[in-house]
Amino acid sequence: MPDDVRLRIMDELQATEDQVYTVDGPLNMSDLFTLAAIDIPELRDPPFAAGIPKPLRGQTDTFAAIRKGDILLHHPYQAFSCISDLLSHAAVDPQVLTIKHTLYRTSGDSPILKALTDAADNGKQVACVVELKARFDEANNISWARQLEKSGVHVVYGLLGLKTHCKVTLIVRREEDKLRRYVHVGTGNYNPKTAAVYTDIGLLTCSPQFGADATDLFNYLTGYAHQEQYRKFLVSPGTARKRLMQMVEREAMKHSPESPGRIVAKMNALVDPPLIKALYAASRKGVQVDLIVRGMCCLRPGVPGMSENIRVVSIVGRFLEHSRIFYFRNGGTDTQEIYFGSADWMPRNLDRRIEVIVPVDDAGIRQALLTDVLDELLKDNCQAWDLTPDGTYVRRHPAENESSYNVQQQMLQKYAK
Repeated sequence: MPDDVRLRIMDELQATEDQVYTVDGPLNMSDLFTLAAIDIPELRDPPFAAGIPKPLRGQTDTFAAIRKGDILLHHPYQAFSCISDLLSHAAVDPQVLTIKHTLYRTSGDSPILKALTDAADNGKQVACVVELKARFDEANNISWARQLEKSGVHVVYGLLGLKTHCKVTLIVRREEDKLRRYVHVGTGNYNPKTAAVYTDIGLLTCSPQFGADATDLFNYLTGYAHQEQYRKFLVSPGTARKRLMQMVEREAMKHSPESPGRIVAKMNALVDPPLIKALYAASRKGVQVDLIVRGMCCLRPGVPGMSENIRVVSIVGRFLEHSRIFYFRNGGTDTQEIYFGSADWMPRNLDRRIEVIVPVDDAGIRQALLTDVLDELLKDNCQAWDLTPDGTYVRRHPAENESSYNVQQQMLQKYAK
């Protein structure tokens, strides 16, 4: 900023020199969204058509497809419409009795909001837990909550002192002589706009245990019951932190030369001191720890005597890496475990927010998440940045005679049809 402009602003604001901070670069990066929205195709990423998971292709009855087995969703490579279409179908299905849903962020033209209001108009019991303190979306969420209430949706604003950040939908449907519960749980917000630019994982299931846990969770969120223990769900605050610590410590305990331990954890941020200390302890035992951390990371990898067996990579590409996936070898391929959910490894997520992390029970989906997602991300040599022991990042480049590997581009080719 020119000196005369800066001095003029200081004079108008009655600001002193020690109240002025100089920033190297643009002040408000979000202003660049306006430039990015200009329609200049040759300067933009080529468009892509999101794919549909095989179990849902050609299906007119999503409920029937889910009854055949759990379905993994991987956005943005697979379409967000898989979720919105399910809710739209549920809104008009005469056999559906109840829909319960968490809303952290969405868009004003979201098909999710329309499906919820349509369901209420059709006489179904609809409950929506709206988080009013979603950063940057407070005003929008208040507006959407009022719209939902006007349509007859039972709107709940969560629990006092705890931000509701989990991503869960529960649909209760009458089938033959019983009720069946369908559940979607994911890592990303129910927002069709961010679903096109954020990578996220979701699961569609009618597992009775998932259904019972989702019911207990919504009873807790809506104030009907106090719940501490769940069958499958790891919920914070409460069971999530304790179980994550146990699994990290278990990996160190089971490690041996014959059966080496391995942890692969993907998240947006790693800043939780107890979990970082547990990862250091696992590394000292010889456990191989691979961390895919998009943003803040307070762990230092590769430090002699402390973290030689830990590597940290951040992938910055066309899509924002938003999914949280946690793999533990647990003594062997037959006993390995994978979890995913809404929580990063941060004190705020584990102690001051309602978060849900779930296990992947289907062996095929577990293997797909390990080999087709986590291992593939670790192979990137175009958009990956390695964290060094001194806290700096070094961008990867293909070695001599090595082919370039852009993992997001590879997944676009694999998933998008």
